[in-house]
Amino acid sequence: MAAATEPGARAWLSGGSVRPSSPASSPVLGARGHARQGPGPGSERAGGRAPGPAAAGHSFRKVTLTKPTFCHLCSDFVWGLAGFLCDVCNFMSHEKCLKHVRTPCTGIAPSLVRVPVAHCFGPRGLYKRRFCSVCRKGLEAPALRCEATAASATRMDTRTMTRITTTGGRGTCLPARAARSAGRRVGPPMCRQAHAVCSTALAPECAFGRLRSMVLPPSCVRLLSRNFSKMHCFRIAETVVPEPGDRDDGADGIATGVLGREALVAPESGKQTLKIFDGNDAIRRNQFHLVTVPRLARSQEVLEVALRAYCVIEDARDFELQALPLPSLSGDTQALGKAGLSGPVEEEGSRVSGPQEPMPEAWVIRSLPRTQEVLKIYPAWLKVGVAYVSIRVTPQSTAQTVVLEVLPLFGRQVEGPESFQLVEVLMGSKQVQRTVLADEEPLLDRLRDIRQTSVRQVSQTRFYVTESRTVTPHVSLFVGGLPPGLSPQEYSHLLHEAMATKAAVVSVSHVYNSQGAVVLDVACFAEAERLFMLGRDTMVRGRPLSLLVLPDVLHMKLPPDCCPLLVFVNPKSGGLKGRDLLCSFRRLLNPHQVFELTNGGPLPGFHLFSQVPCFRVLVCGGDGTVGWVLGALEEIRHRLACPEPSVAILPLGTGNDLGRVLRWGAGYSGEDPFSVLVSVDEADAVLMDRWTILLDAQEASSTENSVVDTEPPKIVQMSNYCGIGIDAELSLDFHQAREEEPGKFTSRFHNKGVYVRVGLQKISHSRGLHRELRLQVEQQEVELPSIEGLIFINIPSWGSGADLWGSDSDPRFEKPRMDDGLLEVVGVTGVVHMGQVQGGLRSGIRIAQGSYFRVTLLKATPVQVDGEPWVQAPGHMIISAAGPKVHMLRKAKQRPRKVGTTRDARADTSSALEGDPK
Repeated sequence: MAAATEPGARAWLSGGSVRPSSPASSPVLGARGHARQGPGPGSERAGGRAPGPAAAGHSFRKVTLTKPTFCHLCSDFVWGLAGFLCDVCNFMSHEKCLKHVRTPCTGIAPSLVRVPVAHCFGPRGLYKRRFCSVCRKGLEAPALRCEATAASATRMDTRTMTRITTTGGRGTCLPARAARSAGRRVGPPMCRQAHAVCSTALAPECAFGRLRSMVLPPSCVRLLSRNFSKMHCFRIAETVVPEPGDRDDGADGIATGVLGREALVAPESGKQTLKIFDGNDAIRRNQFHLVTVPRLARSQEVLEVALRAYCVIEDARDFELQALPLPSLSGDTQALGKAGLSGPVEEEGSRVSGPQEPMPEAWVIRSLPRTQEVLKIYPAWLKVGVAYVSIRVTPQSTAQTVVLEVLPLFGRQVEGPESFQLVEVLMGSKQVQRTVLADEEPLLDRLRDIRQTSVRQVSQTRFYVTESRTVTPHVSLFVGGLPPGLSPQEYSHLLHEAMATKAAVVSVSHVYNSQGAVVLDVACFAEAERLFMLGRDTMVRGRPLSLLVLPDVLHMKLPPDCCPLLVFVNPKSGGLKGRDLLCSFRRLLNPHQVFELTNGGPLPGFHLFSQVPCFRVLVCGGDGTVGWVLGALEEIRHRLACPEPSVAILPLGTGNDLGRVLRWGAGYSGEDPFSVLVSVDEADAVLMDRWTILLDAQEASSTENSVVDTEPPKIVQMSNYCGIGIDAELSLDFHQAREEEPGKFTSRFHNKGVYVRVGLQKISHSRGLHRELRLQVEQQEVELPSIEGLIFINIPSWGSGADLWGSDSDPRFEKPRMDDGLLEVVGVTGVVHMGQVQGGLRSGIRIAQGSYFRVTLLKATPVQVDGEPWVQAPGHMIISAAGPKVHMLRKAKQRPRKVGTTRDARADTSSALEGDPK
């Protein structure tokens, strides 16, 4: 039996198309999360069973509520005798809402998975007003969140969590949390949202919803991700997240949250607390659930409670509970070794000295021997009339006999069985493990071994019939952080010295020598994994390398009306809201089209989209971030099939002057990311000038007519403004303060307060800037007035929205526009003058207007371009137009909302039916 661990790839992200299936085998699914908290401990008393069949696989029973709670479907209060609670997943519903329940129970969720994939759990954090997608309880303690789907779970529920996918025409669709608990999102997160009742009227064909023109279609993305996790494939920053139940803090294993620990400390009168283990794996990892049962409960009742704790809904008659011997206080573990325990079973607090509570009894769930089983076999190819077939497995059944039996059922009887193989797929929450079974593997023994390891694992295991085809390895690795200006041969030699690359399977396919980056084509999965893991800890000439796994975009398959959005997010900009935006955009769009700028910069994104004939760009960050992306676009423009993509802005910085001019606002304040994408899709295209600044620094020596210590000329790009003098000095002081204590600069309000404090310190500063520089405009010398700062402006916004040029007409100058090919030169007399400009009391001193400028600095002077400051040595600064104009996206003006229009732009379906819960 050959085993291979391979991370799962979401079908609607990796180019797969889903198989059509019968309605009975793929019911319409609802959102995994809900907007209200389920009943807390002690809030219900047992009552009668719900009438009729269980909805969506739930085990509902009628409960009497002693305190108010909420219906997970309609969000209304549930009082008294009106509540029905699922024993497995804590789903609460009114009796009137039972017929509308479409959200599947956690117990049957694995059987509804269309394509096995894994979650991308980030670091543990506090998520306010969020609820666990498994147990539906409030996330009061630090929890884990999937960075690609925003599904959240408590630490103990991550191993139970499975992703649910439903049927779609162009790809597999993934439900996400609905905006309202009464609603349900159909298809991938960017798709439509509908009530549970209304969903039956939707066509099965998935068109990707309102954002269909902005999504990079999954059928156009190809990534052979073997040996790479989804965290690597989606370029998600990795953090060390301990496995649920790992004893990294001395706590106990998996327990039923606060309820389980409270039961251990003070169980109700007449009840006892038991430790329940799920097979040998739970014993080895010391992971258990705490359950509370009456002391006089029958063994069958205890077994049912134990199975529900692990979301096992199979017939309890096929299982039994086996007692585990408890460790003695002296640490004697001989009995535990006989029972299969790897160490003493400790409860939370057991390592603390002093009197200890009596430890509860420990039991393990075991499966009874079976002489035959019914096994579902899934086809691993597309366009099959059924989702799976069920066959009976006996002790004589092997992997080869199963393949022979199911091939005629899938219409592949003409082909020989030697062209197929049986693959076992374990659908874990963090990875999907695939194991190719040997032809002689007895399946009944295999199922028995799985149940011995974990009873729950059986429901998370599938068997696929796949074609035995050899996959040609091909992995694209982006390598950044290399020295710029080298040839392809020099880069190959440099990487061979640093990482011992194998020339037989590694070649340089693309070279970006001005940025110091290359793209490697690797024809071996093991070599690609080795280079990726090794390169992240490698330094080349004192600089760390940055490595990214990039997919291939099949641009020939893009629909004619598709104009995908390339998203760049700087998580460090402004109020540090970029991390949440990254998660939201990965969920709303294809994660392959969302890039984090702190991980390789903008170049990997432009390389990925280099062959896309038409695309747009969204930059989430401050003015400096926007200038960074526009500068990279200018350098790589000649390599793009779409050399002039339109650029939109989501302002995350402090000033955000360009965002103000383009109507994107003064800063992001938590707007719905979906609405942001809709605004980008509806934005108007405008032109903006870009300017090149040549810095030619020269330090004059004491010897006449000689120059020493000459710095090499440097070129920077400018979009907004360039400041010399007091304006740049304030920016430099702010920048240095932020570099010293970056943790304090997490809000725009604090950042502006620092600017004010720095300005007050400079209020009496006077250096006579007009005596320290010379200005030429269009080859003509311009006499400067007495000023402390000289500013070149390209847009009508400066210093967080101030109009530095002013609105008064002047016959000497043309009316400024950001696409007129002209820069305006303005002077300020000091900090007080700058404050008056920002307060709207004055404007700057108008000096000149032109398209070519030459500034001669006689002394070292602070300079800032688009908010990025430094101290420029004496020399020349030449400012001129930088090639073609940049295409920007300006937010469309808000039109008055008509009476009767729908409030939610995402709901492009018909209005809700009468009587549907609100």
